[in-house]
Amino acid sequence: MDKKVGIGLVGSQFISTIHADALGRVADAEILAVMSPTEGNAKNFAEKFNIPNHFTDLDQMLAMPQIDMVVIGAPNYLHCEITLKIAKAGKHVVVEKPLCMNLKEADLMIDACKQANVKLMYAEELCFAPKYVRMKALLDEGALGKPVLFKQSEKHDGPHADHFWDVERSGGGVTMDMGCHAIQFFRWLHPEKAIKSVYAQMMTSVHADKTKGEDNAIIILEFEDSVVAMMEESWTKLGGMDDKAEIHGSEGVAYADLLQGSSIQTYSNKGVGYAVEKAGNTIGWSYTMYEESWNYGFPQEFEHFVDCVKNDKQPLVTGEDGKAVLEVIFAAYESAGSGKKVELPFKTKVDKPYKLWKK
Repeated sequence: MDKKVGIGLVGSQFISTIHADALGRVADAEILAVMSPTEGNAKNFAEKFNIPNHFTDLDQMLAMPQIDMVVIGAPNYLHCEITLKIAKAGKHVVVEKPLCMNLKEADLMIDACKQANVKLMYAEELCFAPKYVRMKALLDEGALGKPVLFKQSEKHDGPHADHFWDVERSGGGVTMDMGCHAIQFFRWLHPEKAIKSVYAQMMTSVHADKTKGEDNAIIILEFEDSVVAMMEESWTKLGGMDDKAEIHGSEGVAYADLLQGSSIQTYSNKGVGYAVEKAGNTIGWSYTMYEESWNYGFPQEFEHFVDCVKNDKQPLVTGEDGKAVLEVIFAAYESAGSGKKVELPFKTKVDKPYKLWKK
């Protein structure tokens, strides 16, 4: 494929803004269209990012032969339905996290893309964030010895998309919103070993007026070789976003903070940021990123996905990875609901993870 990869975007809100910004930095990508069912949203989005076509109907956008890859930035409960349509149209698919609502949907998506011979790519940007990429390199080159303990935390004061407050549309609370990042991050750090058990504590401590989902979660994963991983997720942390990771090994330790150490300490009465930081209220003190999108790995992620389509390469993160993350998420909600450690593999026919917690 000599020409640029033609891109269609589904969605016109927060995450699609990040997608458009990131793809605008990829030389081999060309955004040809954006689709949103809400009248006026796609038109305004297209004008903002100089996209030549806009639609309120997905089928009309998918009928464009110039589009090679479609990026889904829609609410969780729509991921499966939209993916099946894209696959049927013969386009490659990039799905934002979480992959979908449940394991049955994950299988439908994976099978549909295989049958259509299109790539199903799972958008996990932490695998491309420069600090975390360097951190993994330290582990891989043996500088830290054998891994013993991984940690990752992501915290801010609430979800960037309103649908995440509604567990019927999102599937769960902060674990579905942000916990999926940590799980794939751990799997990426330790790729040859399976996760064998999950133990989780969840609570709704501040936002009970807005959601039935959990706004804080602490989850412990154990790999088959006894390496332990701990994740902390919160919708109750004020003052902007935190995103930190640690690797503890037999010969060393590494700490990485995506926001501090490469940021500008800022005080503002109005709040700052247009992209990632909008996920947290930045009124007062916060950490303002330069090249925020690059620091989080979004352009690198989409450069990789575009390269996979253009040159028929295997993606670093796939639909199968998204399903594996979802399995751990379901096990975490089961653990939080039962108060017990849950062994993997974990099978359930429950359609939304939060139902395993709120039994």
